[in-house]
Amino acid sequence: MAGRRTVSTTFTPAVHRRVGTLLAGVDAELARRYPGDPGTRQPVHTVYVPADAFGAGTVRAWGEEALAALDEHAPTAAAFAAVLGLPDVLAGPVYERVRAKLEREPVEDLRVDFEDGYGVRPDAEEDADAARVAALLAAPGEEKQAPAGVGVRVKCLEAAVRDRGIRTLDIVLTGLLAAGGLPPGFVLTLPKVTYRQQVTALVRLLEEFERAHGAAAGRIGFEIQIETTQAILGADGRATVARLVEAGEGRVTGLHYGTFDYSAACGIDAAHQAPDHPVADHAKAVMQVAAAGTGVRLSDGSTNVLPVGGTEQVHDAWRLHHRLVRRSLARGYHQGWDMHPAHLPTRYAAVYAFHREGLERAAARLRAYVARSAAGNVMDEPATARALATHLLRGLDCGATDPGEVTALTGLGRDDLSRLAGRG
Repeated sequence: MAGRRTVSTTFTPAVHRRVGTLLAGVDAELARRYPGDPGTRQPVHTVYVPADAFGAGTVRAWGEEALAALDEHAPTAAAFAAVLGLPDVLAGPVYERVRAKLEREPVEDLRVDFEDGYGVRPDAEEDADAARVAALLAAPGEEKQAPAGVGVRVKCLEAAVRDRGIRTLDIVLTGLLAAGGLPPGFVLTLPKVTYRQQVTALVRLLEEFERAHGAAAGRIGFEIQIETTQAILGADGRATVARLVEAGEGRVTGLHYGTFDYSAACGIDAAHQAPDHPVADHAKAVMQVAAAGTGVRLSDGSTNVLPVGGTEQVHDAWRLHHRLVRRSLARGYHQGWDMHPAHLPTRYAAVYAFHREGLERAAARLRAYVARSAAGNVMDEPATARALATHLLRGLDCGATDPGEVTALTGLGRDDLSRLAGRG
């Protein structure tokens, strides 16, 4: 090309090859350990329902109870906004979207619980419940309201309940396969993990099950609940969360913080056990660093303050829950536990307000990044562009925003956002 300048170099192709050989192992290790975001939708919450209380109409009932709570305690957008302190500009859009969500998809992710919420039952009773749950999960759900994700939480692998937990796991998985296969989005939850060998044990059980049924290796994934101090700091003084993920051999999909078990293990009095206690923040910060880049997703725990009783009591619980969800979102925890139907209005209100209040600013920054210009006084880096695109995708996934308005603000379609976010 005319005008092209000749530059001088020192390193020969052989030097490049030697460096590539030197770092080949590192390249492979980075690709294995840090594959990045899995590129799928992450639910904004997980609802835990005891196995004996779970039925074909559970999801519909949760949505109806949540709407009834709104009708009784905040029947208008203005009333709901006043309780939560939402600005006027968000009051109508958030309220309308919350009600629509509760009618369309009240629960995004469901776990049927055979652990603490279920307790210790006679073997025959738990056997029957496990078989019944498998049949219900395998049956076609109400398409309009079916959760995007479903699964079960079995008892932990500590000696006292190990055999019972394995038997329940076996009954559920065998029943699902007999009824046609695992539901889309199916995942297991392993509670009260203290040592990596417990994670390895679950991996071996799942391998055995897959081999016995000719299922694809690695098909069944699981979440690890971080409920013990040993899951954060081992007896040898090492941070252990990353070792638990590694022991999962690619099957670990999430790390879920267990508010009350972990707080109690740290000696926190019952009155002060909460997702915003300093011990919770420490544990979740360790989880966050351990999970970064691995594709393993994070979930915060729950509040045990239920929005029940008189209107004043419900409003107090709503304000607390809304504040805790907002706090988690700001700290990068985009999922949490919900323990009662009346928690759903404030879960979605917090998530929707979080995504809508920063929509125009986030869109402007991303549009400027794509155009290689500054948005106001901000010049963003590629990592921030990924975060901005991911933020917009999360809003679309949960229903906080619509594809048309995001495209109008950014000039980008969903595929464009996915590429910028590094999804897939």
